Parts: sequence; C-alpha cells; structure tokens
Amino acid sequence: MANNSFYTVFDRDSWARLSDSDPLPLTEEDIARLAGTGDPLDIAEANTIYRPISTLLQLYVGAQASLAGYRSRFLGGPFNTVTPFVIGIAGSVAVGKSSTARLLAELLRRWPQTPRVELITTDGFLYPNAELERRGILHRKGFPESYNRRALIRFLAEVKSGAKRVTAPRYSHITYDIVPGEQQVVERPDILIVEGVNVLQPAGTYGRGATMAVSDFFDFSIYVDARPADIERWYLDRFLKLKNTAFLQPDSYFRRYADVPDDVALDIARQTWASVNLENLHANIYPTRGRATLIITKEADHRVHQIQLRKL
Repeated sequence: MANNSFYTVFDRDSWARLSDSDPLPLTEEDIARLAGTGDPLDIAEANTIYRPISTLLQLYVGAQASLAGYRSRFLGGPFNTVTPFVIGIAGSVAVGKSSTARLLAELLRRWPQTPRVELITTDGFLYPNAELERRGILHRKGFPESYNRRALIRFLAEVKSGAKRVTAPRYSHITYDIVPGEQQVVERPDILIVEGVNVLQPAGTYGRGATMAVSDFFDFSIYVDARPADIERWYLDRFLKLKNTAFLQPDSYFRRYADVPDDVALDIARQTWASVNLENLHANIYPTRGRATLIITKEADHRVHQIQLRKL
C-alpha cells in the first residue's frame, strides 16, 4: 500500500486482504455469464479485486443510510430517509467497464442489505442515429455532445428523489441505435449503477449554462483504466470476435463488415479506433479519471494490478 496526494494506492495482494473474511458469493458459471466479449474475467479475478470492492461499497451504502437517519432526526422527520445509492462507472470503450458493472451489480445483489440493484448504461441516452445525422455528429457518437444530457439528468433526479417508477430508453448494440418504443424500468432500487464512457464529465463540458453534471448524482464512482495501446488491442480483438458472431445477424448495423476479409475489417476498426475512440479517450474520458472515488488499473492481460482509493 502506498500514498499519493489524492489517493491511497493498493497492489493486488494488499487489496485482496482487505476483506478476507467475506466469501465470494458467485460461482464460475456466474462469472462466465457476466464476462464481456474479449474480457477474460475469471473467478480468481472476481475474488481478488471485485469482492473487496463490493465490501467497500456496502460500507458506503450503510454510512449513507446512517447519515439519512441522523439527518431525519435532526430535521424532526419523518422524511424520505434513504434514497437509492448511485454508482457511476466510467472508462474507455473496450476497457472492460461493462463487465465491471455487471459483476459488481451481481455481487451487490447477493448482500442481504441491497437485494434490489439496477444497472443502466448511458447508451440509452444517446440521441437516435437520425438525430445525430441531422446534427452532423453521427461520426462523434459517444462524445459528450451525442448524449441527451438533459434526459439523463432528469432520469437520475427522479431515481434519486425516490420516484416509484422511472424509465430509460433502451439501446441495441445490434442495430446500433435507440430501440423505438422500448424502455428499461427502474423501480426504487437500493443501488443504481450507471455505466458509460463519459459519466464523470463536469457540467461545463456539455455547453454553456450547464449547472449540473451527471456525476452530481453519484455517491461513489469508479474509473476503469489501462494503457491506450492495450485498450486498442482489446478493441481490435473484440471487433474480430463480433465480426464472426453478432455482425452476422441480418439486422446488425455492422452486417457489411461480416463478409469482408479479417485484415480489411481490422484496418477499418483501426481507423475507427484512432479517429473516434482514441480521440474521445484523450479529449473527454481520461481527463475525468481524477474525479473518480476508485480507480481500477489493468495490465496488458486484463488483470487488475493496482487499485487507487480517493482519500476521505
């Protein structure tokens, strides 16, 4: 364990020892189901890295509940004492944040204190492709300006205020677009996990006059980090796997890539990485890394080698 000016730094072994007494409540089959395409998550990694994170998160959830009770008594309640605990997970495309979000959601559901855990991705709050085309920014999909930030903030405000039923648009990674008429329903969760590349953006990033950021609603935030060269390789590996699986579906937005040779498809993927994803990473995503409560840093083999926890 080491210290820097803002974070306490843990290596794998020191991090794993922090919650030795808490057994991992998942099986190898659970881990295989939760791992993303191209992310070699296994039960050892879940036990070493993510089990202690879930224990830490339960401490934060419990502290928030205690504070809500103290506040209610101070104000002479009764008031709505406990609101959903909201966790934001950020990081580059292909870095493994979706697997992280799914795994933590499943771990947290196994705790008796937080059985209702919901997970949403900010993909559902992207503008539809037709609107992105109208605005001339379809090529900047995933950049901050491609999201309906107002709708996302309204959604989070309703969840955080304890609304009984809140809906979010549903996104399809097959059609690469918002699914018309389909919604994800969130009903008073104990914990809501919000996963997306730009969820830690400060308010000013979205334009003049912005006074509130998505991250203002977070009680805890995680940034999944790795070297850009490693993320690019993971992105290309995943693209090739999808080319031979999901891209084959007739309604896939990327169906045209399924029939081209692998080397041609990889050249296209490299161009997309350099002109879209890497630019977004450098300009918008990585600069938010220091705003996270917890930073997970991966090595070239996807294994986490360092955890940084913001000092309180």
